[in-house]
Amino acid sequence: MGETRIGWRTAAAAGAATALLGSGAGTASWAAYRLLTTQAGTARGMIGRDTSKPPEADGIYAPHGYERWRSGMHADLHLMIFGDSTAAGLGCRSAAEVPGVRIAHGLADATGQRIRLSTKAISGATSKGLAGQVDAMFVAGPPPDAAIVLVGANDVTKKHSIARSAERLGSAVGRLHGAGSVVVVGTCPDLGSVTAIPEPLRSVVHRWSVRLARAQISATRAAGGRAVAMGDLLSQDFRAAPEQLFSADGFHPSAAGYALAANHLLPEVMRALADRDMAAADISS
Repeated sequence: MGETRIGWRTAAAAGAATALLGSGAGTASWAAYRLLTTQAGTARGMIGRDTSKPPEADGIYAPHGYERWRSGMHADLHLMIFGDSTAAGLGCRSAAEVPGVRIAHGLADATGQRIRLSTKAISGATSKGLAGQVDAMFVAGPPPDAAIVLVGANDVTKKHSIARSAERLGSAVGRLHGAGSVVVVGTCPDLGSVTAIPEPLRSVVHRWSVRLARAQISATRAAGGRAVAMGDLLSQDFRAAPEQLFSADGFHPSAAGYALAANHLLPEVMRALADRDMAAADISS
């Protein structure tokens, strides 16, 4: 997510003809277009434009502390985060609330190891930006032991092709997996749970979100990664308690919302690492 929320005008225009059931060509389709375009503007006005930056979260996380990363420091495991503003933690007030930090702390507490957290995620990124983030990772140093990717919401608001978005995600996952990283993808959230988006526009973005998430799951698995269906797991909670789980902008998660997401991602990361270690042990025996 991020500043690309402004793309709802494009999304509304592209989806108008199908949003209102029974709308045909001519006057009805034009009415649908005008309605959704107006609603897109209303949603943008309610949500506003958050130009803040996520908290700085990179560093070494150990069972009993945190250290700012410096070259030459020891880490037992390197965790890297890719994707959009939800991956970076926009909406969090402190680093402790950032999803990557919660997962790094969870890994450290479970294993007793020193976990290095690095963030390549960029606010406003779509799946198009993943290639550049992975390129930056290869330039900066060796691939991480584990990679988490959270992306998709901006692909919906910009109305990118679902097939192409999933293909770009699969390419990024394949590159990371091929370099030896275990990869866990948190799929596109259900934007239908964002109450600041009025109906019927909310139903349009809900359908796009669901379709993209399904395509992301297939692409991720085909590329050797693991997928966590964030929309399926979280939308009911966000619909039931939006005032607690959304941040002040009404669009990004709050600290509590990010905590829920991290609680679903952490077990999958741990399973992926355990499977990797088991496979390595089988090879060496």
